[in-house]
Amino acid sequence: MSSTVWRNWSRIESVTPARVAYPGSPDEVVQAIAAARADGLRVKPIGAGHSFTGIAVAPGVQLDLRNLQGVLAVDEQRHRVKLAAGTHLYRLPELLKPYGLALQNMGDIDAQTIAGATSTGTHGTGHAFGGLATQIVAVTLATADGGTLEISENSNPELLDAARLGLGALGVLLDITVQCVPAFQLQAVEKPEPLAEVLAQWEQRGTGADHFEFYWFPHTQTALAKTNTRLPMDAPRKPLGGFQRWLDDDLMSNTVFNWVCHLGKAVPALTPPINRLAQRLTNNREFTDVSTSVFTTKREVRFREMEYALPREEVPDVLRALDRLINQNGWRISFPVEVRVAAPDDIWLSTAHGRETGYVAIHRFFKEDPHTYFRLAEQIFRAHGGRPHWGKMHYQDASTLAPTYPRFGDFLAVRDKLDPERVFANDYLDRVLGA
Repeated sequence: MSSTVWRNWSRIESVTPARVAYPGSPDEVVQAIAAARADGLRVKPIGAGHSFTGIAVAPGVQLDLRNLQGVLAVDEQRHRVKLAAGTHLYRLPELLKPYGLALQNMGDIDAQTIAGATSTGTHGTGHAFGGLATQIVAVTLATADGGTLEISENSNPELLDAARLGLGALGVLLDITVQCVPAFQLQAVEKPEPLAEVLAQWEQRGTGADHFEFYWFPHTQTALAKTNTRLPMDAPRKPLGGFQRWLDDDLMSNTVFNWVCHLGKAVPALTPPINRLAQRLTNNREFTDVSTSVFTTKREVRFREMEYALPREEVPDVLRALDRLINQNGWRISFPVEVRVAAPDDIWLSTAHGRETGYVAIHRFFKEDPHTYFRLAEQIFRAHGGRPHWGKMHYQDASTLAPTYPRFGDFLAVRDKLDPERVFANDYLDRVLGA
């Protein structure tokens, strides 16, 4: 099929594929891969385009997986659900509700497909909870040799910790089996607090609640802290009222913030006082709702993002260094810095591999040049042992990434076995994994 220009959500990556395929079944995915190989073209699947890197850029054959969606099978006894790879995360509440199930943890954006989210290392927050890939117990790949490969605890188990966070480098994900949990609610407490106090108590705050995170607007000394406590579904529910949710999450966080970002770009000197006003106007709020309504938020203002995973104890020093960096350079940064935590895991390319992890994410409005800010911030992150999020902007390559992942070489060996001719490669993968 003929193609037009594809752009990712942040509008920082674009490509005109040689052709686009819309497979409606696993067999059609296999056929599309075979046709691409016959024409000497590389293959890349796409989901929602929500990665900020070029990980999904497909100059050859772009596989649009929009027709591979929904629940394929449910093991109600073990709370396991097999999902088609193109299923969007925002559909999971309706898909899992009939079974009384939910994801154990989620990030704050649900626009991604489940295949794209796990392939880039999407995560939420919570010191006892890993990223999305840790919740995956089986996958099926369409491979470069024209077949399919089932990977689970019982079938090719040695490949599971490579395949459930595989960067799209090992094949095309067809389906994903997720270890779910019984549906639950979250009690959310959101309030502004002095940044210095939150940093001084970082270890206690990060590990003292089920889910803790905070936002810091540069040019202020206030942290907007969010603490979520897990509750059973039969606990009293106290959701935000319709008007309050519209005011906070639609009007203030999207419509007004969009105006603020455009104003800050036009008149940068206004950004610090606007940020100070924003943190004063942020409401204290407490509510209890189903987990997906608390974990995720609507994000309509486009931005570019860099996020680094750090040893958890390094987070306070990194935040202080970022504050100094911004002040020393006289920058005007309208977007907040987001700080989260995660449990260690054994997944080979997980940013939380082998260590208690804190995440620090920085952002810039999509109409502003992010590179100077991001490059200098990256020096701070790397000096503190950071690993970049695979789906967010960074400037590293295989030579600098390999020493930070103990199983990096093992992943490359699996890639050599499953895709020796690099059918599923692109420029981004050539950069971060080597050609």
